[in-house]
Parts: sequence; C-alpha cells; structure tokens
Amino acid sequence: MTEVRIQSGDFSIEEEIKKVKSKSKRIGGIVTFLGTARDFSRGKEIRKLVFEHYPGMTQKKLEELRENALNRFDIIEVSIIHRRGEIDIGENIVLIIAAAEHRADAFKACIWLIDELKKVVPIWKKEITEDGDVWVEENP
Repeated sequence: MTEVRIQSGDFSIEEEIKKVKSKSKRIGGIVTFLGTARDFSRGKEIRKLVFEHYPGMTQKKLEELRENALNRFDIIEVSIIHRRGEIDIGENIVLIIAAAEHRADAFKACIWLIDELKKVVPIWKKEITEDGDVWVEENP
C-alpha cells in the first residue's frame, strides 16, 4: 500500500481508512480531511475543476509531508491522496487521514498537513466557469 498517491480516478474513503486502521492496534483516533469540488468560488459559478501537477516532484513533496508529520506529531500513520486532471462538481479532490493513539494528535496533524500541502506541493487548480478558465493563485 502506498500511503501517498496522486491519481486521476476517485478513491474510496472507507477503503482508505481501513488501510490506515490496519497499520496498528494502538490507533484510538482517526481524523480525516476530505476536500471536494464546490460549484461556487469568488462570486462565480464553477462548472468543473482541473488540477495539474509537476510529476515526480509532487509525489516527492507529498512523501516529505507525510514523513514530517510522522516526526512532528505523536501519530502512528498518515495517508495522503490528491487527484489530478478534470474533477466534476461534487467529486472528491483530496483525502488526508491521520491516525494516532489519541484524537488531539490526529487533529493537529491533519490540520497541519492540509495547510502545508496547499503551501508546498506543486499542484495547480484551474476553475472552469461560464466566463472562461481561471487559475487559482491563493490557497484559502
């Protein structure tokens, strides 16, 4: 099992949680962050999203994030999946799973991971609107 993936297809949240949970019987808390494609952004209706990335570098940065989280927080396991390519409204984009003995550590790690992912991983988002395509520069 790869704990870090960039892929075009969707993923099963339930299956990914099972994989993380199977890593240790010490896991007492699992926190997930699921990012999904919404239909409205900055005052515009969004028809679809497109995510592009820098192959090789994206995987490397995601793996570094995972390792940093495992070293920085008192957690047992981390999984990060991010989709690439065209994503329809309502579909899954990114899934982060942090598992720890206690919930507080899992929450801290999950929040840190999504914030850092948006800062350092070379993934770019384009919003497809009625008025044209817009590359998103800020990462709220």
